[in-house]
Amino acid sequence: MNTQEQTRREFLKKIGLGAASLGVWQLSGCQLDGGEKCESGHGTRLYNEKYRPQFHFTPKQNWTNDPNGLVYYKGEYHMFFQHNPSGINWGNMTWGHAISGDLIHWKQLANAIEPDELGTIFSGSAVVDWNNTSGLQTGEENVLVAFYTSAGEFAPVEKPFTQSIAYSNDRGRTWVKYKDNPIIGHIIGANRDPKVIWHEPSERWIMALYLDANDFMLLWSKNLREWKQLQKLTLPDSTECPDFFELAVDGDPTDTRWVFWGANGRYLLGTFDGHKFTPQSGPFESRVGNFYAAQTWSDIPKSDGRRIQIGWMAGGEFSGMPFNQQMSIPCELTLRRFSEGIRLCLAPVREIAKLRDAEYSWKDIDLKPGKNLLSEISAGLLEIQCEIELSNTGWFGFRLRGTRLSYNAKEQMLRCKRRKVKLTPIDGRLKLHILVDRTSIEVFGNNGRMSMFVCSPLETENKSVKIFAYGGEAKIHNLNLWKLRPIWRKS
Repeated sequence: MNTQEQTRREFLKKIGLGAASLGVWQLSGCQLDGGEKCESGHGTRLYNEKYRPQFHFTPKQNWTNDPNGLVYYKGEYHMFFQHNPSGINWGNMTWGHAISGDLIHWKQLANAIEPDELGTIFSGSAVVDWNNTSGLQTGEENVLVAFYTSAGEFAPVEKPFTQSIAYSNDRGRTWVKYKDNPIIGHIIGANRDPKVIWHEPSERWIMALYLDANDFMLLWSKNLREWKQLQKLTLPDSTECPDFFELAVDGDPTDTRWVFWGANGRYLLGTFDGHKFTPQSGPFESRVGNFYAAQTWSDIPKSDGRRIQIGWMAGGEFSGMPFNQQMSIPCELTLRRFSEGIRLCLAPVREIAKLRDAEYSWKDIDLKPGKNLLSEISAGLLEIQCEIELSNTGWFGFRLRGTRLSYNAKEQMLRCKRRKVKLTPIDGRLKLHILVDRTSIEVFGNNGRMSMFVCSPLETENKSVKIFAYGGEAKIHNLNLWKLRPIWRKS
């Protein structure tokens, strides 16, 4: 086994992908947007394959993982992503590219940044250089600047990992690599995944960069091309793909915290003055399940005011499909105070409502053992919101396309497909927001205080929905269920 293959296997093992992700999957036949067919030519239409998610982003074909370069410009959310354009498995890392006007409906564009003599193109970020601090703008459009890791270990001639940039003067449609790449030389280990933000008070750019082990670094620049080190910091039990942003606590703009985030969802809360990040609390866990390398969008207008994040639902199984892996639903992040302190909350973006079709609702109903209020409903794509009150000994849950999601009131534990997470009722009530696609179940508890991501094929022919309770009394205060429409064109 060569060095590159061994490194790839170690990388996949580290992030929790097993041998299945290293095997070769057969492409099913599929029809592309232009009418051409995939290699097998069996005629299955693209985006309607058996295990194709219907409202989560997946590439047309082949491998994808980390979201990269998330930036908003002139009505378009850009999402780049780690992509292997020539294979169903991890490798040949390239920045794929998709755009959306609403964070829900996506259109895949041509690949944006491809491997070169410095290496393959690992993860990073992008910004709008509104004041042309980089000097890279050539036309009337503001220049978009992307920061990525040149993974030199995978170069034609092996090199260390370094950081590079590419830029676009046509709204992200074409990208030019900077002539003097790399802009940051090798520091240590497999240093990677530059996240760049504009810090208004100090009027300079800030970069968060992963170094090695659990160590990260902050750097600064005036022009996006020349960088100086600010500080090193440690995020215990977390590696790679940092994010760094400021959020108001309970929506109060005079009371804010900075969030320093790692790939596995652990985060620190603290202050930042443009020179030093000072942790005040944490690290905390933000989620459970298939959710990795999440990033937030840059340059969302202040009139919107949201901090929006999307993650890779790492480790999903898509055997026999022309694609491999999927993204999560985009989520809005907020900071809220709880009895235990300030915590980060995740909730699906409000735009999910655009997919709602038939609606069913109930109020103030006693849920009795053996009674299924949802017995007449058949749906493969679902959104559910409920607020329920349980006795201390009761069980409550759903069976969604054959998959059990259950809550034990005595343990205060939510479970789904070998995943479990603590969820404490608030004022005696439990709130759940659930999204069900062909290959995933996402659960957000108590207005996003808890989030669980489960990525695994559901029973494709089973569209039944069941709600159950036993072992004690359960009262439904509110239950709303919507069938959802797919985001892809009809087959």
